Amino acid sequence: MKKPAITVVGSLNMDLLTTASRIPDQGETNFGESFSMKPGGKGANQAVAAARLGADVSLIGKVGNDSIGEQLIQHMKQENINTEFIGSSNTQATGVANILLTNKDNRIMVISGANKEVTPDLCTLLKKNC
Repeated sequence: MKKPAITVVGSLNMDLLTTASRIPDQGETNFGESFSMKPGGKGANQAVAAARLGADVSLIGKVGNDSIGEQLIQHMKQENINTEFIGSSNTQATGVANILLTNKDNRIMVISGANKEVTPDLCTLLKKNC
């Protein structure tokens, strides 16, 4: 049986996860319990899920011309995702999501960065027929 071919158009972010016992009040500084960085973004997560289920996956998106963008592209390659159509922005940094985890709750703030440059025209710019 032939593997299904899937193209995902979407965001790539680096998730910055901080665990704390409580959320600081306005103007207050708290000490967190742990910190980690993990590849994320809605589009990237969908692409990884499809690849892990056995699909032949390509991802269309944008990262910044920075070390975080390089890390995300490497992660996609390790997940057997075609990264040929992930562009690199010279004007925007790679997107990040600041995620504060506390008491089985989360607060997320996304800085879109290069993801803002993912438009319908991107398919043409990357010479991909969508």
